[in-house]
Amino acid sequence: MTGAASGLGRALVERLAGLGEINRVVGLDERRGDVEGVEWRVLDVRDPAVAQRIAGCDVVVHLDVDLSPDSEPRQRSARNVRGAQTVLTAAAASGVPRIVLCTSAMVYGALADNPVPLADDAPLRARPEGVVADLLEIEWLARRAPRAHPGLSVTVVRPAMVVGGAVDTFLTRHFEAARLLVIRGSRPSWQFCHVDDLLSALEWATLGRVEGSVTVGSEGYLEQDEVEKLVGLPRLELPESLALGAAERLHRLGLTPAPASDLAYVSHPWVVSSDKLLAAGWRPVHDNTTACEALATDVAGRHTALGRRIGRRETATLGAAGATVALLGTAAVVRRARRRKTRGGS
Repeated sequence: MTGAASGLGRALVERLAGLGEINRVVGLDERRGDVEGVEWRVLDVRDPAVAQRIAGCDVVVHLDVDLSPDSEPRQRSARNVRGAQTVLTAAAASGVPRIVLCTSAMVYGALADNPVPLADDAPLRARPEGVVADLLEIEWLARRAPRAHPGLSVTVVRPAMVVGGAVDTFLTRHFEAARLLVIRGSRPSWQFCHVDDLLSALEWATLGRVEGSVTVGSEGYLEQDEVEKLVGLPRLELPESLALGAAERLHRLGLTPAPASDLAYVSHPWVVSSDKLLAAGWRPVHDNTTACEALATDVAGRHTALGRRIGRRETATLGAAGATVALLGTAAVVRRARRRKTRGGS
């Protein structure tokens, strides 16, 4: 497993190391992890030497993917794509028969005309911008790999919005704002995937119980007003043109790496079915309500304003939705100041 020393990778490698069905677990990362019973290999996942380190394995799980809102976009993209490409090539070169990747249900795109729910094999219609562009590129590599390397099987797990376990993405930061941005006329459909359910889905994929493209999330979805009650935040409703224009200005100014198109994920449905997993007998432990409650617990006490988390030494760039609210508030102050100056000089 790549990315095994921390985060989702560490949680999964610890889970797999305790399974009787698995004889040997090899953890690859840039530092040695602390999970007992794991054979650690310290190296950069982009190093071609990965091929020698995974030789003899029956399956490789690639989780060394950076989705942090704080990462420099170009460096993040280069690392994510090169890492996936190297791991896929290394797996084929070393004779590993199967590889598991984890992207996101975001690759389907969030569109007003999306069916609810989306099937596992629904077309990928997301705009290739920001983090989503990285994920779409990884998806393309996953589709190409079996054709380029006959005998290599690739399973791609696509979770809904991941929450729990202190997950930090531009989507979770949407809930750190003082208000939840809602695009006027939109009807968000909130579906969550608790990290515990993602781990169990990845376990099933690792053991070969599901193959191909696999979606995972709590069954069904919550309406916007239900989510507002669960997280205890009021809404801020804005016209689409105003919200998108503000988000685009933020992105151009470099105040947020999240493009304006990411607003779609808090405005339009991208609910998934988990059909393949459910047919294989997998069931989520968390429903959307308990997953949303976990999100509310994680973000409690965190506050964002104009691209920064207040009360922390380190700064963090907001996701598009939260940053738009901050920019609009700042713009209103500037306009008022200009009006006062104009009146004072007349």
